[in-house]
Amino acid sequence: MQTKIRKFEAIAPANAVQQSSIKTSTLPRLDYKLRHRNRQLTTREVLALLETEAPEFWRMAHKVGQWVWIQFRQKQPQAVTSTLSQLGFHWNRRRMVWQHPCGYFATGRADYDPRRRYGSHARHAI
Repeated sequence: MQTKIRKFEAIAPANAVQQSSIKTSTLPRLDYKLRHRNRQLTTREVLALLETEAPEFWRMAHKVGQWVWIQFRQKQPQAVTSTLSQLGFHWNRRRMVWQHPCGYFATGRADYDPRRRYGSHARHAI
């Protein structure tokens, strides 16, 4: 029994417990009540919120149907995803975009590309 313990000790680094207990992020916790309220905002309200709270995202925003979408070329840092989530956006893995429903919640998956059906309009054209 002692040999098994020593064997595992040899595999694990000496400071393994310390590494796992170190907090790597200092991001604020999400306020889920505020997130829920933000998800109920209209398209115009979402764009106004983005313009005042996160202008860098406002410049990237596109209106697709009644929703607001934000797309990045590469994976974003956790601070960006946390901010978008707090503003009411969710990640759509299938389309690779951050989407805000603007109070219009779909009941099922769309079997079409909403950009083709509704168009994609830059935020300044809204």
